[in-house]
Amino acid sequence: MRRIGVVNQKGGVGKTTTALNLAAYLAQAGKRTLLVDLDPQANATSGLGVRAELGVYEVLQGLPLREALVEPLPGLDLLPATPRLVGATVELSQDPLALRRALEGAEEYEFILLDAPPSLGPLTLNVLAAAQGLIIPVQAEYYALEGVAGLMETVEEVRARLNPGLRVLGILLTMYDPRTLLSQQVEANLRAHFGEKVFWTVVPRNVRLAEAPSFGQPISRHAPTSSGAHAYRRLAEEVIARVQEA
Repeated sequence: MRRIGVVNQKGGVGKTTTALNLAAYLAQAGKRTLLVDLDPQANATSGLGVRAELGVYEVLQGLPLREALVEPLPGLDLLPATPRLVGATVELSQDPLALRRALEGAEEYEFILLDAPPSLGPLTLNVLAAAQGLIIPVQAEYYALEGVAGLMETVEEVRARLNPGLRVLGILLTMYDPRTLLSQQVEANLRAHFGEKVFWTVVPRNVRLAEAPSFGQPISRHAPTSSGAHAYRRLAEEVIARVQEA
């Protein structure tokens, strides 16, 4: 399970924060990692301090993968997003396997993280068709369970039609505040409904996590002793363990 999509159709749940920081900690753990930014907003790209002329859009159009990669951190390669990726939302509507084909030559990576946009459009469908596993970040809020249930239905449809090997690697609770009854109830409900699919790691609300992208750095560089950093380091360890068990 090398190709892992980070997916949630809802925005503002910590999806890109998770993709970016998990990738950084996997690389720090010695795992050769590729992060693919498939969101036209390019937040994962800017969050690593990268401005690119070439990126995933050109690779989806046939450019060799190697010609668009940048290395923002040791052991971590990034396939950036650029504003031209907006065009792919139309062009990929008839080709849900374009991303899978584009990644066929990326065999040297131990982990390939696919940061999907916050929608269920053609780009996210390409992520679901290319991924072997999914990480679903879920904000500790009232409608969290409904959102996950809806996404699970989509996963089942993709599994039936395009990608029978797709499975959920884990559900990640984000923006968690242990002082509030709401966060505790959301966690209890998720664990009751999805059991072991929910990661033991929870990501807290953390100012350092929120400000790190403005410095163009992952939390491992910006504030390595913060609670957010500790959470994503633990998540990387948990992801490695789950993949090894798969």
